[in-house]
Amino acid sequence: MNEKQISGSQTAKNGFKNEDDIVAKFNDWKKDKDAQSWLTVMKYKLTEIEFVEAVKISGFKTDVQVQVTIKLKKALDVENLQVKLVSNPKGFNQIDKRWIDKYTEMWNIPLQIISILKRYTGEEKPTIKKPKDKRRMFANEFSEDEQKVILKWLKKNQSLIVSDILKGRGKFAAEWMLVAQKGTKNARWILKPMNFCMNYFGNGEIVITTRGNFKIGRITMQRKGGDGGRDTAKMLQFKINPAELFDNE
Repeated sequence: MNEKQISGSQTAKNGFKNEDDIVAKFNDWKKDKDAQSWLTVMKYKLTEIEFVEAVKISGFKTDVQVQVTIKLKKALDVENLQVKLVSNPKGFNQIDKRWIDKYTEMWNIPLQIISILKRYTGEEKPTIKKPKDKRRMFANEFSEDEQKVILKWLKKNQSLIVSDILKGRGKFAAEWMLVAQKGTKNARWILKPMNFCMNYFGNGEIVITTRGNFKIGRITMQRKGGDGGRDTAKMLQFKINPAELFDNE
């Protein structure tokens, strides 16, 4: 294996269409050079692998689960991958979206923070005169005290929030992030441990942006919006630009 394969990035001859492509590559690992590189990044010795089986997972942070059987061992290793397919190097990718009440269950959010977040997403009406958007409030439209309160709460819970929205919990928590370019020739891919990704995207200052949204490190927290005016526009969503990993190996 060359240095690029070991460090976790490489150019693929053909781009990737979807998660099914990733699954097929792992299942054809004996012939597929990309799959061999991925297994090497995961610290497997190809000569010691007896069998690899990959399956697609839905509804969890893990998109692809890979089971690796090692020769002469009875144990079965399981690797959970989160797959991010990108076509635009500056494109943002939604990593999590839920109603505020759901996040409240997960993070035990206090009432004052719930109220701020619900006014921010539009579940509750603005409490100021002449808001920029009559449906909701932007983060920089809250009082100075409320801005301090929400930023302090986000800072206190930063590790928990970042872990839940990127890695997830339980047996389908993602251990790896595979970022791959969609269907272009000489497409790139990069495979990184999820702990690296949580540190890269989630560490850093928590601020209110000039557009009136929140940033947790390199993660954007915002009202979902769109959806043709349906209620689901009032959900809270978190976004990252996965392609940034290509420039920060």
